[in-house]
Amino acid sequence: MLAPPNQGTEVVDYVKDFFAYKWIHGPSGQELGTNPESVPNRLKPIDIEVGIIAGDQSLNPIFSALIPGPDDGRVSVERAKLEGMTDFLVISDTHTSVLKNPAVLKQIAYFLENGKFDHSTD
Repeated sequence: MLAPPNQGTEVVDYVKDFFAYKWIHGPSGQELGTNPESVPNRLKPIDIEVGIIAGDQSLNPIFSALIPGPDDGRVSVERAKLEGMTDFLVISDTHTSVLKNPAVLKQIAYFLENGKFDHSTD
């Protein structure tokens, strides 16, 4: 999983009622907040091999001010974690850039081959 809001995100808590946010993200965007009834917080623990990569750099100081701790401008590093995950890695990148980061692509391949990330490059 790349930069997932597995426990929701404070950004949605703040912007969910704005017209532009509703228009761009639709009904599913309303479901990604941090309240106990949000979709991420109603999911059951996983029982499969899952690796999660989160970013810790932000280009959006306004959103980052809403998020406690290190974040990628959309999701905190802590809220990306998932109960039962196999491995977790933090990359120095933003929410959208992490998706095309060459180091992330190498880590994905490593995880698929080894069932874990290569932490020797941390």
